[in-house]
Amino acid sequence: MESLQEIQTADTHTQMAGRVPIRIGHGDSKSISMDRLREMCIQAGADDVGFVEIDRAGIEEERNGALEAYPRAKTFISFVCRVNRENMRTPMRSVSNLEFHHVADKVNEVGRKLVSMLEREGIGAINPSHGFPMEADRWPGRMWVVSHKLIAQEAGMGVMGIHRLVIHPKFGNHILLGTVIMEAQVEEHAQPIDFNPCLECKLCVAACPTGAVKSNGDFDFAACYTHNYREFMGGFGDWVEGIASSKSAKDYRSKYTDSETTSMWQSLGWGPNYKAAYCMSVCPAGDDVIGPFLESKKQYVAEVLKPLQKKEEVVYVIEGSDAQGHVAKRFRNKKAKVVGSGLRPRDAKTFYQALPWLFQRDQSYGFDCVYHFTIIDKNKEAHKATITIREKTLDVQDGLHGEPTIRLVASEAAWIGFVRKERSLLRGLLTRGIKIKGDPRLMLRFGLCFPS
Repeated sequence: MESLQEIQTADTHTQMAGRVPIRIGHGDSKSISMDRLREMCIQAGADDVGFVEIDRAGIEEERNGALEAYPRAKTFISFVCRVNRENMRTPMRSVSNLEFHHVADKVNEVGRKLVSMLEREGIGAINPSHGFPMEADRWPGRMWVVSHKLIAQEAGMGVMGIHRLVIHPKFGNHILLGTVIMEAQVEEHAQPIDFNPCLECKLCVAACPTGAVKSNGDFDFAACYTHNYREFMGGFGDWVEGIASSKSAKDYRSKYTDSETTSMWQSLGWGPNYKAAYCMSVCPAGDDVIGPFLESKKQYVAEVLKPLQKKEEVVYVIEGSDAQGHVAKRFRNKKAKVVGSGLRPRDAKTFYQALPWLFQRDQSYGFDCVYHFTIIDKNKEAHKATITIREKTLDVQDGLHGEPTIRLVASEAAWIGFVRKERSLLRGLLTRGIKIKGDPRLMLRFGLCFPS
């Protein structure tokens, strides 16, 4: 197991132990030494690496995902590849996206090389994608095989800062993550580092054009997703629906500028492009990164943060969202454009799962209400949840608890159809597909807290 000092200061290319034979046995007896496996990872191109046993407490969901993909899984191999910092900091997002694409390809290649190396020595392994492709048939649920961020934290590769990016003690957040799932056991495992490299300088808060990163540590997933990932998944679907609903080329051009169409074409041709990722750009944490920030915070802000704040650009927002108000309040040189998020639940389960993603804290100001939801699917199974909105916070619990302010009982078809904007609420109420007990105005207020 690596010491904290080694993680912080060691040059990973020189910390190679002597070659230790791999012990190959039958079933659970396959094993490999930490030093030998680390050497293989560095040879494959990783900049740092850590190993996590698959049955470690606290990562049950990742274990389940790994075993579904590879039933012989015994160990997670978490590795990082550095990105070039100045490429990430420039206001020219084409440069940043080119860096993203190159390093993402490298991460996937490192994973594939490692799998090939292990396979040649009699150890089976798989390398899930760094980003895309993912299991698209599961959208909008869990598409990924394994969460690279969660495994990276367990492997001592860093800790997530308030911007939700993993910050490596040495390289900072200027890294991309990969994971290999291996059938062999490792004799020693890494442990999470015992401190958070995040400086809580709040530069990521100041840089975020949508206000998704909050100074108190909260995070507005919908705001980040709608803008930064505009040309991914949901945003792409929203654009396609805009095409489908256009009556003519002129009508289409009234919705989208030529540059927006070109940008979408570019993403389709060369891989999806991020619209911001400014949180990564400005983060000064990490031993290799922090020097200029400590030498002169004023100069660092002027050279790294200000150009991104001053950049004239369109910021994509959901109508009635906190992000819409944030752009108007904080950035006179940025223009908010209302779009759809494309985040649409397909059933009761994904409806409940999506609520924390969509919740808008500022829109819930002064609201205090407890909802009992019962959604009945086509098999007559009742999916129940207690949803509490209080003091700008959201709590979603399985089952019905306590005394509600309002009750809702609905068929899955009627309620999900309404949420997806394919059916009207009035029709649901008239046909008794949706039943409400309590002040119906509270349902309107509920909708304001979850604009989509």
